[in-house]
Amino acid sequence: GNFGAVAPPSGSINLGAFEYGGHVVNPSGDATINAMRRSGMTWMKVQTLYTPGSGTDAVAAKINAARSAGFKILVGAVGRPAELAQGGEGYMRDYANWLGAVARLGADAIEVWNEPNLDREWPRGQISGATYTNMLRLAYQAIKANNGGTIVISGAPAPTGAEAAFPGQVMNDDRFLREMVNAGALNYADCVGIHYNEGIVPPSQTSGDPRDNYYTRYLGTLTDVYWGIIGGQRPLCFTELGYLTSEGYPPLPGFFSWAQNVTLQQQAAWLAQATAILSQGGRTRLMIVWNVDFTTYNSDPQGGYAMIRPNGTCPACDALAAAR
Repeated sequence: GNFGAVAPPSGSINLGAFEYGGHVVNPSGDATINAMRRSGMTWMKVQTLYTPGSGTDAVAAKINAARSAGFKILVGAVGRPAELAQGGEGYMRDYANWLGAVARLGADAIEVWNEPNLDREWPRGQISGATYTNMLRLAYQAIKANNGGTIVISGAPAPTGAEAAFPGQVMNDDRFLREMVNAGALNYADCVGIHYNEGIVPPSQTSGDPRDNYYTRYLGTLTDVYWGIIGGQRPLCFTELGYLTSEGYPPLPGFFSWAQNVTLQQQAAWLAQATAILSQGGRTRLMIVWNVDFTTYNSDPQGGYAMIRPNGTCPACDALAAAR
């Protein structure tokens, strides 16, 4: 059905201490920039891959593109698990120093790694909130030494409850975050990273998901769990928040079939609703939509999350504009 596909009324996004933006693949693209401006976004997120010995030219170009278009820039900095496993503490120090150089270039915010509770992003068998916190500490110190104004965001865990099914390969996000807090992570982050990307009901709902009532299904319960674990000591930064729809694309691959009934109208309305809810909640500093302009659509249907659709329209842009 088309339940819940009503955008919030004008003025419902509260732009006090809250800001929002989008994850982009093309920071200098006219269509991307225009869509973001229409939506009222002020932040652009780009992801960059660190490899040992990386220079900063590629990320400098992205920072300059965002800045010249009038956006603040969040750099999500990831590396390869195999290289981290091989390099250990030395790798972490080199990565931290590289982030320091990125901060010096003028990054407004840096997210330190991505979903470190999955073996897709962290060495299998070594997933640990405490070990990640060691990386975060080194990164925070290097970033702040180079640019005190750069916001340091802890790497958002993947929202998941699958650790029992995949021991050593996945750690539940709540457990991972507790391990981080116990290891002192809140001393080394200005904002706690959080992802929400599996929603198939309106963001105001906290029950009724056809899969189950696990807390990661709903924006409200996910936010409550994270806020409880961090004791409200740091704001939340949603570095990835998105709704998946296959409208305009072929049917979703099996692993993503949970979203097969989500319409484009729902995606647009729910993004606007989520932005309004988080802006009014007093817990969230920044929200980044996953995503603005991706077009890859295969076993990882990134284009299905995109605001800009294959036909060039952007219903979510209009919904966000209407809610301002």
